Order: sequence, then C-alpha cells, then structure tokens
Amino acid sequence: MSPVDKVLSRYPAGLAATVQRIRHQSGFSGAQIWRTDGLLGSLCLRMWPANTLGRTLDNIHALLEAAASVNLEFVPKLIRTARGGSWLEIDEHIWELTTWRPGKSDFREKPTSARLKAACVALAQLHLAWDKMNPSHGPCPAVARRWTAWREWSALWESGWRPVFDEGDPVTPRASQAISRLERLTGSIPQLLEPWNATDLPVHACLCDIWHDHVLFTGDEVTGLIDYGSVKWDNAAVDLARLLGSLVGDPPGWSVGIEAYRTCRELSPEETELAKALDRSGVILGVANWIRWLYHQKRPYEDREAVAGRLAELVRRMDRW
Repeated sequence: MSPVDKVLSRYPAGLAATVQRIRHQSGFSGAQIWRTDGLLGSLCLRMWPANTLGRTLDNIHALLEAAASVNLEFVPKLIRTARGGSWLEIDEHIWELTTWRPGKSDFREKPTSARLKAACVALAQLHLAWDKMNPSHGPCPAVARRWTAWREWSALWESGWRPVFDEGDPVTPRASQAISRLERLTGSIPQLLEPWNATDLPVHACLCDIWHDHVLFTGDEVTGLIDYGSVKWDNAAVDLARLLGSLVGDPPGWSVGIEAYRTCRELSPEETELAKALDRSGVILGVANWIRWLYHQKRPYEDREAVAGRLAELVRRMDRW
C-alpha cells in the first residue's frame, strides 16, 4: 500500500474516488500535494516537509478553524480523520486533508483594481479572525528576522565566500545578476530597519508568506488563500508588504490596496510605513537568502525554472531602485 493509500484509509470511505498528484503547486517549501475527488467534492491532501512537528500543525489548524468559525470561504477547511484527528503521521511524514480551494493565481495576467481590493479585504478579514488568538504588543518580529538574515549574509560575504555557478543551470544567469544587485543594496538594510527596532506594535497571527501564487481568483473574487506553512505571530505590516510587493511592486502603487484593507480592519500610519520598510528589505534579503540556500547550503529544488523565475522577479524590483 502506498503512503497516500495508507493516509486515505484513515479517513471516511468515499472521500477519494480519484487521486491526482499536483506538481509544482506547493511552492518551494518541500511539501507535496494531491487532489482527491469524492463524496465531499475536491479535497487537498498535503504531505508536509519531513521536519514539520505535530504541535506546529496543531497551531495552524486552530487558526484554520478560527477562520472557518466566521465563514471565511476562501480559507481551506479541515477534513478530520475517521477518529477525529486533524492530521496523521504516516511513514515519517505528517499529512492533512482540507477542502480544495478553486480559482487561479492569475493576478499578473488580470491586474485590476477590483482584484487588488478583493485580495487586501480578504487578508484583513483573515487578520480580524485571528486578532483575538493570543495577541500581544511589542517590536515587529519580522524586523528581528530581517536583522538575522542581514547579519548571516554579511558574515558569509565578508568571510570571502562566493557562489560557484553551473553554466548548465537555468538559475545561473539570474543568480549572477542578483549578486551584483546585492553588492549595491545590502548596505541600505540598517537604515531601513533601525527605526523599527523598539517600536511597540500589535502582534498577532500572520501568514508571513502571502504572495501572488497563494492568492486564487475566480473572476474578481478571491476564492482561495492557500499555504499556511509559514504562519507566525507578527504584525499585519509583514503580510501587507509581502502581498502588495508581490502583486503591484513598489509602494507608490499600494494606495488602492491599503485603503481596501482599512475598510475592513484598522491599520495605523506607523504600520503602513513599516510595511514599506519590510517590503524593500524583504526583497533584498530574499535574494540574499536564495543565494545562500542555493550555493552555500546547497538545498535541492525540483523545479529550477521556477527558482530562476522567482529570482528574476526579485532582480527586476531591485533594478528599479
């Protein structure tokens, strides 16, 4: 019996009349995705990366259930096992089954104001659903993560390490372009982050990886916000920076999305300014992280063309600064 069959045998019969592996659907996290169709319609079977802990998934599932309790239809709903559990551990991996969210991540093909507003309202609605789950105040945790990434990159670069490129790798042209941009822009990181080191802000559950490919549209309606694997307690600015930077680029184009968010949930002027700093520092350090992962840590990525595309997108943004 295959691992997928073992997992599905723990759920009520009839949920998976057909099963299809979905490749390149789970981004770069290392998760694997299957689509099943049966008595409850289309479902999403996800095998989480090998280092995922059950308690991590318990926290994520509590957040999904909070969203379900206020009828956020664009959030996947958990399907419980025959014994009532929300996840299973089979063959040293953790698995979950949720509803399949319809739609396409096609904002770039159809970049309308209506769609931008819908995405930001959906994010605000999700933040509202999570606001009361262990909220606190303090400096934005994303700022601390940016400092860590900057110090790690700076130490590596100052040690004399340089990446060794493979001419046959589709990532190589983009990675070599990225290096020259990093040399020009990494020095701006302290100036971007220092004003936020001790600023007291609301801290609550955030997606922390809401970008173009994780927002599904049907027409102008958001019918899916997918991939909750990066959830952390943070400030709303980190999600707005990631979403708006991915959908529309630099902050001068953000006003429509920011105002749409504010129609649903409060956002302070400080948080708006922080989002701008997190966006720019996130692009620069995102490139640095990719170079470290690829050439220093030598992480394997199945879809090298997708990695090249992601680096190309970040380089294009850096070229405008």
